[in-house]
Parts: sequence; structure tokens; C-alpha cells
Amino acid sequence: MRTSLSRFLMPLLGAGLMSGTVLASDADSPEVYGWVEKTLIDPDWGVEVKAKLDSGALTSSMQAEHIEEFQRDGDDWVRFEVEVEDEESGEIVSREFERPIFRDLTVVGAGGRDHRPVVLMTICMGDERFEEQFSLEDRDDMNYPVLLGRRTIQSLGDLDVTETFLQSPSCNDDSPLHRHADKEYADKIGV
Repeated sequence: MRTSLSRFLMPLLGAGLMSGTVLASDADSPEVYGWVEKTLIDPDWGVEVKAKLDSGALTSSMQAEHIEEFQRDGDDWVRFEVEVEDEESGEIVSREFERPIFRDLTVVGAGGRDHRPVVLMTICMGDERFEEQFSLEDRDDMNYPVLLGRRTIQSLGDLDVTETFLQSPSCNDDSPLHRHADKEYADKIGV
């Protein structure tokens, strides 16, 4: 009797332990994002836009017009206007920003060379804020005013290219902020 009972209980115990391990690892697994998500540009502004998560791009890009570089206290700065459709209200909204230039980016493509300033901007994805590098580009003729590249995607979690709109932006002042200065990039990201 004891042998038959242990033969019956041992597989159940093993299955229970394995399912407990699976549940524990699910709780620790990263967030999953679709290839298009809604994000808040500068969560204090609160404008919701569509963002394309593009694993083919290294650096993220943001819609910007009237890009004007200038000097402030001996440092390079840029002034630009972000004009986008607020997905929540359907209204066209705009705001002027001034940011220090983090670096300059040269993009080489079929159309030739394009030089763009890169700035640090904060976006809201899900319920977390991310300070990320964004190249400034007039994306009026693009479907998505924000493109998130590998540097940003790495911070977010996993990308499911078969899904869209898996997360909704819901940040406030108490939401975790992932600062750019604290980031470490994977060796194979292509930095």
C-alpha cells in the first residue's frame, strides 16, 4: 500500500512543484509589447500617440518640426515643436520643447545623408516612464509620430510582432522612472 501511494503521490508532487516554478517565473517575466503601442510623450504633457516598435532601428525617433539649434551657457541646445494627433481626443495638438543636444546622429539611406540632433525625452509605456534618446525628425508623412528603436525596446521588455496595443499608458508622478544614465545596453544591440 505504501509503495502504490508513493508512486501515485510523487508524480503529483513533481507536477505541483513544476507548476509552482512556472507560476513564479511568469510573475518575473518582462512585459510584452506589440509592434504598435500607445505612448505618452512627456507624461506631464499627457498627449497620447501611436508608437511603432521597430527592431530594425537602433535609435528612437520623434516627430519634430521647426528644429532650431542654439547655444545656452556654452552648450548645444535645440528648440523644436512637436505637433501630433492626440489619440485620446482626436485633436491636433502642439508644444514647443527645448532640450540639450545629447549627441548628433548621421543617418545614411537611399536618399543620402541626414544629420539629426538627438535629445533625451521621457515617454510613458504601460505604467512606467522611460527617459530615452530620440532623434528629431519631421515625421509628418509617416504613419507613426514616434518610432521606438532597439535601445528603447531593450528597456521595455519583450516585443511580440504579431500583436498591437497590448499596453495602455497610465503614468503619473509616482510611476517608476527609468533614467537614461542608469541604462546598460546588451553587447549585441548594435551600439
